[in-house]
Amino acid sequence: MTVLSEKAIDEILDYLEKSIRNLAKDVFENMEMEGGFEGTINFLENQFEIRLENLLVAKSSSTHHLESGMKNKIIQKKQAIIQDITKQYKN
Repeated sequence: MTVLSEKAIDEILDYLEKSIRNLAKDVFENMEMEGGFEGTINFLENQFEIRLENLLVAKSSSTHHLESGMKNKIIQKKQAIIQDITKQYKN
């Protein structure tokens, strides 16, 4: 497994943010999800995790091999993205 640099994590997080925001736009515009608003938010959170792991595996890494500081950064970024999407689409 490869240890990723801070720059590599930042690039992954930037890509993930764009990806999840585009997915949120598509899902909310088409209202394809069962479970209403909360179900959609749960779906987006799960997609964040799945896509993150896939991006890390592509770089020969995994969430299990990240330093705690990087894990915290990822958690904070995920929370910020989800909170922003929640505010944007809740109304």
